[in-house]
Amino acid sequence: MDIKLPFSTTGMMLHLDDGLDYEILTSSIESMSKNDRTEDEIVLEAMANPIGSPKLSELAAGKENVVIICSDHTRPVPTKHIIPFMLKEIREGNPEAKITLLIATGFHRATTKEELIGKFGEDIVEKENIVIHDSQDMNAMVNIGVLPSGAPLLINKVAAEADLLVSEGFIETHFFAGFSGGRKSVLPGVSSKVTVLGNHCSAFIDSPYSRTGILENNPIHKDMIAASRMANQRYIVNAVIDADKKVVHAVAGDAIEAHEAGCRFLENYCQVTPKRAADIAIATNGGYPLDQNMYQSVKGMTAAEAAAKDDGIIIMVSNCGDGHGGEGFYEALKNCSSPADLMEEILKVPQDETKPDQWEYQIQCRILMQHKVIYVMCEQYRKMAQEMGFQVAADVNEALKMALQEKGRDAHIAVIPDGVSVMVKKPE
Repeated sequence: MDIKLPFSTTGMMLHLDDGLDYEILTSSIESMSKNDRTEDEIVLEAMANPIGSPKLSELAAGKENVVIICSDHTRPVPTKHIIPFMLKEIREGNPEAKITLLIATGFHRATTKEELIGKFGEDIVEKENIVIHDSQDMNAMVNIGVLPSGAPLLINKVAAEADLLVSEGFIETHFFAGFSGGRKSVLPGVSSKVTVLGNHCSAFIDSPYSRTGILENNPIHKDMIAASRMANQRYIVNAVIDADKKVVHAVAGDAIEAHEAGCRFLENYCQVTPKRAADIAIATNGGYPLDQNMYQSVKGMTAAEAAAKDDGIIIMVSNCGDGHGGEGFYEALKNCSSPADLMEEILKVPQDETKPDQWEYQIQCRILMQHKVIYVMCEQYRKMAQEMGFQVAADVNEALKMALQEKGRDAHIAVIPDGVSVMVKKPE
């Protein structure tokens, strides 16, 4: 059997020989009927029927300063099917409103103009007022309170000074926040580095509730909900997308209620349970734009972690054309004596001393403490990956051959074509 795995913008073919013991774990979102609606129609229907909220046009009435928090270049949000309709409805409710598009970069680098054009289209980029959030610029922040965790909530002044704060985004499973979307537009989206570091502290990342698909008792989610309310995030439009990054469902309305409804909807389609724990688990990060670096690729790797035996081999298929994606992430893994020793150091770090990228290498350590990981990535950065403690392969078939040599031809193989779109429930 041949399976085309997402890899950069081109894909990569995995060949599974007859006689191999394998199963394929995929979201059932592809089976969902769209009732012949276009992507635009799905979004417009959600906006016409907001959950727990008046329509956006009603919210905009009398508001002079409206801010729409928008996703950055690292998220495959179908922005072109959302933002034009949000702009239109705001102006229908208040033609005089001053509208700002605030790009929620979170802890990422700034989005380039070319990337903005790719997201919004040239017309919106040229005509609308766009501000790119910089979590490092403390002069651009304002303190609006203290989160349940004790961390201060400093957010971008543009968001804090809005008469109406709304956001767009998409909902997918998230490897420590439970699900993306909704409240994440505020924290980490437009929060300061101080707030992001406090929320992503080692104790919270270590919580057994800080996992894919879990919201209840998740300390990270609890902080994010509080941030949304404190920032007065009034309204969201969030999409659910399929493997082709097309809109298949959307929710609009109250930032908390609409998001929860979207999460419940997605959970019905994305939860998968393997027949049994795998000796070899193969996963991707969903291709471009999510597989641009190793930092982001930890997300898809957690799906393989959930599917694999404690000593199972993980094969991570992710292009990583931008390299490691985080200097702190790279240095920590490169310079540690072992993942276990690094984990011991991380867990001793107090909340207010959390380091940049710490959460990502903490989760990566957790995986490496139990699993050998073979990276299938671009040639340019394979040596770097080896320095960080990974094995590397030129393509997925070579990696599978390496794993089978160790685990044997009777090994059970779990193939997860899109590791960021599924919630893998650990087999009994």
